Amino acid sequence: MPTTDALTGLLVDEAPDAVIVSRADGTIVIANRRAHEMFGYEPGRMLEMSVDDLVPHEVRARHPGDRAGYLTSEHPPLRRLPLRGVRSDGHVFPVEISLAAVSMPGGDMLVTTILRDDTLNREAQEARALLASIVQSSHDAIVTTDLDGVVLTWNPGAELLYGYPAAKMVGQNVDRIVPPERRVDEDEVRTLVRIGGRMDRYRTTKLHSDGSVIAVSVLVSPLRDAAGTIVGMTTTARDISERERAEAQVQAVLDAAPDALLGVDEAGAIVLVNAEAERLFGLPRYDLVQMGVRRLLPDGLPPAAAMLRTGGDSTPLDTERIDGSHDPAEGAPRWATRTARRRDGRELPVEISCSAFDADGRVIVVAAVRDITERLTAEAEQQALRDEAEQQRVEARLQRTQRLESLGQLAGGVAHDFNNLLAVILNYASFIAEDAAGTPFARDAEQIARAARRGSDLTHQLLAFARREVIRPRPLDVNAVVAEVEQMLQRSIGEHMTLVTRTSPAPPVMADPGQLEQVLINLAVNARDAMPSGGHITIDTAAVQVDADHPAARTGLEPGPYVRIRVSDTGTGMPREVIDKAFDPFFTTKPSGQGTGLGLATVYGIVTQAGGTVQIYSEPGYGTTITILLPVTDAVAEDARPSAPPGDFGGHGATVLVVEDEAALREVTERILRRGGYTVLTATDGLDALRISRTHEGTIDVLLTDVIMPGMLGKDLAEAVTEVRPGIRVLFMSGYAQPVLTTHGTLAADVHLLEKPFTGTELLQALHAQRHAPPGADHGRAAAGFDRPLPG
Repeated sequence: MPTTDALTGLLVDEAPDAVIVSRADGTIVIANRRAHEMFGYEPGRMLEMSVDDLVPHEVRARHPGDRAGYLTSEHPPLRRLPLRGVRSDGHVFPVEISLAAVSMPGGDMLVTTILRDDTLNREAQEARALLASIVQSSHDAIVTTDLDGVVLTWNPGAELLYGYPAAKMVGQNVDRIVPPERRVDEDEVRTLVRIGGRMDRYRTTKLHSDGSVIAVSVLVSPLRDAAGTIVGMTTTARDISERERAEAQVQAVLDAAPDALLGVDEAGAIVLVNAEAERLFGLPRYDLVQMGVRRLLPDGLPPAAAMLRTGGDSTPLDTERIDGSHDPAEGAPRWATRTARRRDGRELPVEISCSAFDADGRVIVVAAVRDITERLTAEAEQQALRDEAEQQRVEARLQRTQRLESLGQLAGGVAHDFNNLLAVILNYASFIAEDAAGTPFARDAEQIARAARRGSDLTHQLLAFARREVIRPRPLDVNAVVAEVEQMLQRSIGEHMTLVTRTSPAPPVMADPGQLEQVLINLAVNARDAMPSGGHITIDTAAVQVDADHPAARTGLEPGPYVRIRVSDTGTGMPREVIDKAFDPFFTTKPSGQGTGLGLATVYGIVTQAGGTVQIYSEPGYGTTITILLPVTDAVAEDARPSAPPGDFGGHGATVLVVEDEAALREVTERILRRGGYTVLTATDGLDALRISRTHEGTIDVLLTDVIMPGMLGKDLAEAVTEVRPGIRVLFMSGYAQPVLTTHGTLAADVHLLEKPFTGTELLQALHAQRHAPPGADHGRAAAGFDRPLPG
């Protein structure tokens, strides 16, 4: 059998209330299970804590003083004190406590505290107080009676309606306000309530204290006690005696309305009309009332139930679905056409708005009918003008698209052969510069190389505008790209320019980092050239939401989240005729020799290829703002700068199979590779390369192939060679690879491309990256030739 102490401890620990015993200094020596649960601590954790830790922070400082004051006084037992406690997670809650202090042998004093969470009790009290406040403030007369009709409560609304103060009615029988002829009905209502029924709004009469009869609308429901037993009933009454007088006033208002008004019941009969309805339909009021509404409105009206489901708001019928569907997910609605028929049979186009209301249980649909003959005529004229303007806009966009497509085809046709020639020129000039270092021949060769690089830049700008440039988009932090470009521009735009960047937090976008830098540099250089005497250039970024009302949406941009980049200057600005041509290729306002006219054209091509849009706002004399919107991506942004490549790009005897149908370029490529330490095999076309790959006895480490060749394209050759030699690495080279290797201009992750024209260093870097990267890795912009200087 358990000892007395053990039994006492068990009873304390299993008590339904929290029990805490503490010393005079507040140290807790006993805390039962319920106490730990109430304050959110693990079992045993509260022992040796201070009771001061269990009170809110704002009163904790004075708690030791209050405790000491209580213990040094007579400290009588305290019962059911409403206080507040704080849980381990900081949550403050109401608590009801009782405590007593006990002196122990030896002089120690212990304080026993019984705590009960008072949250539910207080919430219940607040709910009851709120309910009482609602009843007291209601304009309706709310009266509760027992089952015998004795008044239990009588609110101020009842005092106002019936003229009796609550003091004279509470405890009295409610029949005092019931007319004698209505008392049988009252008894039937009480009988219904006794069995749990209720009466929805019905019309009856009551007696005022002055003896007058009041017309009221009444709602009756059972009154239940805490156990759910019906102990009486609650009657809510509203004075409707003013309604008849109001109806006459309402009719006068209706007759003054400019629209024809028809009130229609659920059976489709007209029960209410106004003076304008008589004029519009050509029928007197007495003929209109009780007439079927379809004689006047052949298309009918929506059912009253549908109107009530919309909350009774006014609903134009030209937004009603013919199929009755009200679910937007079911597709686009088909709009109804409405007409009205006059007495003489003539039909008029009308606009009809409907609303519905419940008139004492009788649902009435009110239709406001407006003759729109003149408005439709005016709208037809306006629509014709809008259609003509839209057709002109579409034709202008089509012409621009056709020009762009033609330019793209031209650029693609030129780029392949032109970049082959430039690659030959660039590299032979490099050979001369290296072999004749320190002589006038070297300087001449450098001039040749510089001209070749400018030709390459123009080719890439033209392809970028025509959206035929090969790109490697990835998730980018626009602000990081702006920061890098800012450092570059600060050194190049000149001391007479002030460059300011303002970046706001923005989600990542999907774009090629090199192309985005080129966009910002082109815009900054244009801004600099527009301010020959100095000025301010501002680059700012922000996240924006494009909706149907956004100006960019009118240009065809899809609604959704975007990142906005703006480049503004305080320069000379542009007139309207210049803005209209600003994105056209080769259009420039700069003097001959100072601009190619491809700067803004390139910006346009890059931004639109990335799924965005670019717009210009400019005023002569006030400067220009270029606004770019790029769509947001869900992918995580990567570092905009690739890691630095290693310094040793030598081949160290590795074997490269070079496939190039252009003899001069094949020879210069072979020469570069041999000087770089590679063993070189050459092929004039795909079939020749495939033969070599099958017959060569040694290892072939890399296949370096042109993309566009007669007989067999580079992509098909790579697939065939890979089947013969599974371990071989493939590096493509091309001056125009977009139609063969990409989808919408985006280079596939497993395709590695060296763009022509390339220098010897770029070729060796690309081969080194291809040879030493893990299989399937993306070797970045350097391998693809994206690190060439951007045009200025």
